[in-house]
Amino acid sequence: MQRASVADGADAFHRSDQQGVAAIAVLERPTRKNDEIRVPQIRVIGPDGEQVGILPRLDALRMAQDSGLDLVEIQPNADPPVCRIMDYGKFKFELQKKANLAKKKQKQIEIKEMKFRPGTDDGDFQVKMRAIRRFLEEGDKVKINLRFRGRELAHIDIGDAMLTRIAKEVGEDAVVEQRSRVEGRVMSMMISPKKKVVPA
Repeated sequence: MQRASVADGADAFHRSDQQGVAAIAVLERPTRKNDEIRVPQIRVIGPDGEQVGILPRLDALRMAQDSGLDLVEIQPNADPPVCRIMDYGKFKFELQKKANLAKKKQKQIEIKEMKFRPGTDDGDFQVKMRAIRRFLEEGDKVKINLRFRGRELAHIDIGDAMLTRIAKEVGEDAVVEQRSRVEGRVMSMMISPKKKVVPA
């Protein structure tokens, strides 16, 4: 399987960087540059992306040094290996910015909890439903806990009806992941946001 290359990452951050995923992948891979490149001949790509051709390693290093840039190995498994002349420090700095931005955008899914009672009145029910919809819109899962008291346990059907109503209220915005019978005095249900299909 062909490895993602430094050049792929460089092109990526000039093309809106694919949400920083390519940047993270490149940063996690060791890359040889300058004197770390030991093969006798390499195929060289210039700083503007132009094909320079196959050169002895020392000539390629001298060309990079004369330009004030680095010689970076981008396809080590090619024959001969492919290297690009670039500002490696600037390249790494840009990649790190993209990677940091991508990590900030990554959503950590949390499990929110919402408590109901079999006798929850309609006004309170709607307030709780608004909160549940907001949690789902933010990408979080919601655990619904329906708590019974005393003789309410004799009316499990009321609890079933309320959980069914909640699932119906969230509609197509969510899916029911798990629904349990009564454990102790609590009947629970886990709902999660439905994954949106992103057009290609």
